[in-house]
Amino acid sequence: MAAGEDTSHILSGLTNQLPDRDPEETAEWVESLDALIREQGTERAQYIMRSLLQRAGAQSVGVPMVTTTDYVNTIPVDQEAEFPGNEEFERRYRAYMRWNAAVMVHRAQRPEIGVGGHISTYAGAATLYEVGFNHFFRGKDHPGGGDQVFFQGHASPGMYARAFMEGRLSEEDLDGFRQEKSKEGHALSSYPHPRLMPHFWEFPTVSMGIGPMNAIYQAQSNRYLHNRGLKDTSDQQVWAFLGDGEMDEPESRGLLQLAANENLDNLNFVINCNLQRLDGPVRGNGKIMQELEAFFRGAGWNVIKVVWGREWDDLLTRDTDGSLVQIMNETPDGDYQTYKAESGGFVREHFFGKTPQTKDLVADLTDDQIWNLKRGGHDYRKVYAAYKAATEFKGKPTVILAKTVKGYGLGPHFEGRNATHQMKKLTLDDLKKFRDHLRIPVTDEQLEKDPYRPPYYHPGTDAPEIKYLLERRAALGGSVPERRSKHSDIELPEAKTYEVAKRGSGKQQAATTMAFVRLLKDLMRDKNFGKHIAPIIPDEARTFGMDAFFPTAKIYNPKGQNYLSVDRDLVLAYKESAQGQLIHPGINEAGAVAAFTAAGTAYATHGVPLVPVYVFYSMFGFQRTGDAFWAAADQMTRGFIIGATAGRTTLTGEGLQHADGHSPLLASTNPAVVTYDPAYGYEMGHIVRNGLERMYGHDSADRNLMYYLTVYNEPITQPAEPENLDVEGVLKGIYKLAASTTEGPKSQILASGVSVPWALEAQRILAEDWGVSADVWSVTSWNELRRDGLAAEEEAFLNPGQDAREPFVTRQLAGAQGPVVAVSDYMKAVPDQIRQFIPNDFATLGADGFGFSDTRAAARRYFKNDTHSVVVKTLQLLAAKGEVDAQAPAKAIEKYRLLNVNAGTTGNAGGES
Repeated sequence: MAAGEDTSHILSGLTNQLPDRDPEETAEWVESLDALIREQGTERAQYIMRSLLQRAGAQSVGVPMVTTTDYVNTIPVDQEAEFPGNEEFERRYRAYMRWNAAVMVHRAQRPEIGVGGHISTYAGAATLYEVGFNHFFRGKDHPGGGDQVFFQGHASPGMYARAFMEGRLSEEDLDGFRQEKSKEGHALSSYPHPRLMPHFWEFPTVSMGIGPMNAIYQAQSNRYLHNRGLKDTSDQQVWAFLGDGEMDEPESRGLLQLAANENLDNLNFVINCNLQRLDGPVRGNGKIMQELEAFFRGAGWNVIKVVWGREWDDLLTRDTDGSLVQIMNETPDGDYQTYKAESGGFVREHFFGKTPQTKDLVADLTDDQIWNLKRGGHDYRKVYAAYKAATEFKGKPTVILAKTVKGYGLGPHFEGRNATHQMKKLTLDDLKKFRDHLRIPVTDEQLEKDPYRPPYYHPGTDAPEIKYLLERRAALGGSVPERRSKHSDIELPEAKTYEVAKRGSGKQQAATTMAFVRLLKDLMRDKNFGKHIAPIIPDEARTFGMDAFFPTAKIYNPKGQNYLSVDRDLVLAYKESAQGQLIHPGINEAGAVAAFTAAGTAYATHGVPLVPVYVFYSMFGFQRTGDAFWAAADQMTRGFIIGATAGRTTLTGEGLQHADGHSPLLASTNPAVVTYDPAYGYEMGHIVRNGLERMYGHDSADRNLMYYLTVYNEPITQPAEPENLDVEGVLKGIYKLAASTTEGPKSQILASGVSVPWALEAQRILAEDWGVSADVWSVTSWNELRRDGLAAEEEAFLNPGQDAREPFVTRQLAGAQGPVVAVSDYMKAVPDQIRQFIPNDFATLGADGFGFSDTRAAARRYFKNDTHSVVVKTLQLLAAKGEVDAQAPAKAIEKYRLLNVNAGTTGNAGGES
């Protein structure tokens, strides 16, 4: 059966396209298999079938890959692990949690609050979580180090409800749900947000399919730490709880191959298949579980389906002719959703009534018994068996597809309804029915007293079920989720490590990218600190001049290098190793940010600090993966982000989609990102050292930062560090680089990054051709200057009558005479960020619009941010003040042929990195 046909979601179509030329012989083969299963069990049958398939392949008998199986449980009843827990105790407090989770959201939706929340996701997924909490999720105090659990964001009320049962949260805390400032000190974030609840949540989810992606790279990071000998993570599991609707996100599925390629059997996906997304069914005409089964199996994962609860076992055993399984296979998800919104009688008529055989199967069952035929995701025995099989499976990651009902137990207004996701509160009647269903000892009088504030329920710490709950968590190593930020000590590099940055490039020219790579190399060589660096580079290491790391640091590959490298005789040979330090995600920026996040939070996740250094095409950073960096900030990632080949005119051969003119603006939207646009290597040395001290120094106040440095591929002469360098100015964003020695009308040129040499050349031309004195300032960070200025304004706003603090840029330029021309290789909006803090006349030059392919000189002349444009703009501002001849700007435009793109001379044609 071809993919895309109407019934391609049902089965793999193994027999559909071949004629059965001898049905009697076929029946005999099928009967033999049935007899084998009866007499020796499913495990023996599996082996025989696999042996036959293998032999068929060897004999060139074409048998397609079985990507989709029947719509039944993967684990046969005779292979189910025995459930070891106290079913009654677990049922009791699971009911309490489901009640408290719903009540918490309901109370937060009362008229005077109205902050919303989600009730239905946890109601449907409670069993999936509780089996994990009671038997699988290991806490930080477990001898193996504990597991990492990525919770489905909309289920967060359930995690709070469990923490309430464990005594970690109070009723006052629950009443602070989604009121993080008004109930500060007793507030709960809407979803898993570590930055907002830094001792509770570990991993942010709910965002753009980033949870699945980050979970995969967390599992990889665990192996990376282990293989490099930094921590034994061999007994740690990564769990990711996801929604079937969430799996439509490209990021949710796009990196599955990594987990399979690296045999990450420490990774388990649990997909809550309630068949619904936010507005309706995920695949109303299809079957999302079957689709996901095929997708994951094709990607190399172990797939376990948990479709039906134990109540179906007897029916399936008696389904001797396969009629029931056929109906299960052929029923689309839209109908399954409808069945759970109706009644047992409706299911009898519309599901079982499709054939005489299936109707007879349930003839002895009442409508209530039919209604109580549960889906597999609500049966703790089935779920336990799946989790146990997943954690014991070796060689592949596992995905568990668990079928559930969204809004399970919340009553007919909620269960399986299209609008369930948006429904935030229950009616009085809903509350009573929900209470009865869960058997919560709350009276009608208590509910009727104030329907907007139904009581929470806790049986007391002495209740046997609560003692059991706490005993289970103690045995598994403590509460989950929990975040700990205490980590092993890290010895920062000595001052001499940064000497390479101070020396400059001598007579040679070097791009700032190369200056950074030289600094990074020395940092990695530091005997105490170097092992903590985790360089992350997509498939562009040679572009950035980082191929020198290949034979020394080596590329991380858990399988090593099992082939003969084509460049093995070269000095810079490509070298992979299980102990490799360099993380090489391929052409994969999304995966690179996920790896960056996992490494940059190892200080908290594992207590082992790693300093990720992610180097990428600057255009492909915040524009392509900005939401992933936002999640990284939420997770309090620490590390360095290096936007290489930066600027709109330095990479002119590549053209529009490679020309970055706006990444500093995008980076400015992330409060955790500290952005710099350095011009010289010595500036970078101080910036990197300051970044490390802020992240891991003893006296740092705000450690959870990501330093973003833009570096360029245009070679220039790198000067040695000047004596008496204004280091404070370098770090805070601006310092005077070159004071003019010319007597004449005064002006100021502010430049950043690659434009600083243009400014110095403009200073010379202004002096020689026009008698104008221009001081040149290196602006290492427009963004940080703006943040400081805004902070000063905020302080003045909140403290009227007191002396206002002067913004740093205003203080630095105090006494600087004449108009200011600000220039960069970015949009004018980048330097324009500081306009309001400068009292002088102010003008900006930049590269607004799309990039294109041309020479650097032509591109800069086109955008009018080149050397001669700086000269003309300066003259224009001085002419307006009457300090130079009114005709000077026009004469300069003609003299330098400013309107002719072929007359540009700014920059050079060299450099690949």
